[in-house]
Amino acid sequence: MRVFFIGFGQAGGKIVDMFIEQDKKAPTRSFRGIVVNTARTDLMGLDNIELKDRILIGQTVVKGHGVGTDNVTGAKITADEIDSIINIIDNRGTHDIDAFVICAGLGGGTGSGGSPVLARHLKRIYREPVYALGILPAPEEGRLYSYNAARSLSTLVNEADNTFIFDNSAWKNEGESVRGAYQRLNDEIVRRFGVLFRAGEVSKAGIGEMVVDSSEIINTLRGGGMSSVGYAISETVSKSTRQKQGFGGGFLRGLKKREVAEEVLTGEDKSAKIIGLVRRAMLGRLTMPCDYTTAERALVLVAGPPGEMDRKGVEKSKSWVEENIAGVEVRGGDYPTESSKVAAVVVLATIGDAPRIRELMEIAKETKEDVVKSKERRSSMFDGDEIDPLFE
Repeated sequence: MRVFFIGFGQAGGKIVDMFIEQDKKAPTRSFRGIVVNTARTDLMGLDNIELKDRILIGQTVVKGHGVGTDNVTGAKITADEIDSIINIIDNRGTHDIDAFVICAGLGGGTGSGGSPVLARHLKRIYREPVYALGILPAPEEGRLYSYNAARSLSTLVNEADNTFIFDNSAWKNEGESVRGAYQRLNDEIVRRFGVLFRAGEVSKAGIGEMVVDSSEIINTLRGGGMSSVGYAISETVSKSTRQKQGFGGGFLRGLKKREVAEEVLTGEDKSAKIIGLVRRAMLGRLTMPCDYTTAERALVLVAGPPGEMDRKGVEKSKSWVEENIAGVEVRGGDYPTESSKVAAVVVLATIGDAPRIRELMEIAKETKEDVVKSKERRSSMFDGDEIDPLFE
C-alpha cells in the first residue's frame, strides 16, 4: 500500500519521521511524507524528513513559536494557509498513492486543530481515501489536553474516511511519566501500522497465498468512524532449534511412522500458531481499548517467513474473528517477509463502543462548564456601577 503521510504538530511529526525511517530500511519504498507545524523548533528536531518536506505555517501569527494548546488558533491558521499546504502535497506527487494518512496528537494545539481542517480539504480535492491516526492524551496530561482531544476527535471522525485511535493512557506503564514514555509509545504505533500499510508488498520472500492488497484495507475502513488495531508477534522455531529440542533427531531417527506423524503435527502446529497469534492480537492490548464485539468489519493480516505461513490457519482465524464481532465482513490474508518472526495484525473497523471515548467526552464536558464558571466569576468582580471605565 502506497501511503502519503502528513504529520501535523509535534507528535504527528515525530511519528511520520519514524515511518519514513522504517521505509528507508525496507526492501521497497512505499511511504512518502511531509510534516506541518507552527513551531520551528519541532520541525528542526526531525531526523528523516527532508528539509523541503518540513512546512512551517502561521509565521505571521505566532512567529514560529507554536500555538501552545490553543487548537482553535491551530485550526484557523491551517484554514488560512490550506492552499499552500495542498500545493506542497501536490508537488510531492500523489498520482501513485493509495491513501493519505494524517498523524496528529489530539491534545495539543497545531495537530489537534489543523488535522480536521486538512482532512476536509484533502477529501474535497482527491479521490483517494483520507485516514487519520489520532493520539489521545493520558488523563494525567491535564484536563485541557482532554478537552482539546474531545473537540478535535468529534470533528475529525466526521471529516476523515476513518480514524485510527491510539490511547496513550492504555499504553503508559504504571509510574512512568508520559514524556518518558513517548518514544516507546511511538515505536508501538509505527510497528503496528507499518505491518498493516505494507500489506501486499512484493519482496524477495515471494507473494502470499492469500494476498491482502490496498483495496482490502480500503474496503474494511470504508464505514468511517473510529478503528482500533491489535497486534501480536511470535518467534519462529528454526529447524536447528527443533532438533535441539528433540524434534526429528535423537530417539526419533529411523522411526518412519513417528517422522510422518511429526511432519503432520508440524503442519497442524503452523495453523494453530497463527490462530493463537490472531486471538492474542484481538484479545490483547488494542491501540484503543474498546468492546471488540461492536466492530462492524475486521481485517486479519499475518506476516512472517514463507515457511511459517498457513492458509488454513488464516482462514480459521478469519472465521473466529467473524464469530466475535457484530458485522460479517472479515477480510484477511498473509504476506511473506524475510523476518525471523511471525506477526499478526487485526484491524477492528468502525467500533460501536469505547469506554475511553465516553470518559474523554465526560471530562471535556466538565472542563467546559468549569471554564464558563471561571469567566463568570472573573467578570462579576468588576460589575459595579460605581466606577466609570477609562473609555467605552
